Amino acid sequence: MLITDTLSMDINRLFEEHGLPIKIEKGNHIFHEGESAGELYFVKNGSIQISKETENGKELTFRVCGKKSIIGECALFSPSTPHSTTAKAITNCDLLILSKQSLEMILTEQPSLMIEYLKWLQNENLKNQSLIRDLVIHGKKGALFSTLIRLTNTYGKKVDDAHILIDLQLTNTEIANLCSTSREMINRMLNDLKKQRVISFEKGYITVLDLEYLKQEIACENCPTTICRID
Repeated sequence: MLITDTLSMDINRLFEEHGLPIKIEKGNHIFHEGESAGELYFVKNGSIQISKETENGKELTFRVCGKKSIIGECALFSPSTPHSTTAKAITNCDLLILSKQSLEMILTEQPSLMIEYLKWLQNENLKNQSLIRDLVIHGKKGALFSTLIRLTNTYGKKVDDAHILIDLQLTNTEIANLCSTSREMINRMLNDLKKQRVISFEKGYITVLDLEYLKQEIACENCPTTICRID
């Protein structure tokens, strides 16, 4: 497995001990853009898409969150703000929900936990900066290559020494939304990569056959896998 936990055990326990369990069925929304953000959600199981709709109606996906991810935009120790994104379950999900007030109280009472929370928050900011950099600097092809690298770091399973299965079923439209481009362009680029034997795909699952090629094409800086992720 290539998946690297980015949450400390203390943060895990925080939600396990104080969070309210809820179940969200595939296709349902956890929150919508514009709604008041008063809670944080810990993903116990399942996959969640975090996206935003542009003015012309195009959907842009920022994250595909899996197990042990935290979602929500709860501004602690300040007035509540609205969600800037929408969260949708793309599989059946088990979540733990923690209110803004409860989290503030717990962090105030446990300074060591506050430090762990700030470390996690800093890592999330670095992930977002890295993602925006790749989408802006490397163009459409680089956005796809970067997304494939991030997917292997987040959902990758080694098939053998060279090949990595991305263990998350994605349509070409969903990949296009992650890359901020059109499905038609993604279709062409994925088929080109398949012809070059850089990737293979079957029934919505991509296997990366030559990860080094993808990295070389975008002059990959080999960021830690805690930052180079899609969740």
